[in-house]
Amino acid sequence: MGQRGRSIPTPTAIDRDWPHQVALPDDICTDRNFAIIAKFCDALGVKIQTRQVQAIWSCGKYENWRLHCFADRAAAKVFLDHFCGVMFDPRKDRENGRAMGVWRRSGDYERILELGPLSVPDILRN
Repeated sequence: MGQRGRSIPTPTAIDRDWPHQVALPDDICTDRNFAIIAKFCDALGVKIQTRQVQAIWSCGKYENWRLHCFADRAAAKVFLDHFCGVMFDPRKDRENGRAMGVWRRSGDYERILELGPLSVPDILRN
């Protein structure tokens, strides 16, 4: 495993210092959508950190989600309203509150292909 650079915070530090987190399916955060998200955050004037979490449903289906982590609750709410993600609480939503724990999801699994102004690129659609 590679070493973490000094400028990259640990998962525990992100959860502590950027506790307001918005989850989006990882497939939707790629390609041109990555640039759309980055431009939106730049225009908002906020610095965010990103993390990954594996979401697991009771049916056994799992999917990677990207967490967009904010220090400010109001900025996270603006991001949430614009991109229609899911609020994620690292203390409650991660399995046993562990920094690297999975996200046990309730309800039925349904693949998300469109979310707010974002859509999964054609190459990643099944």
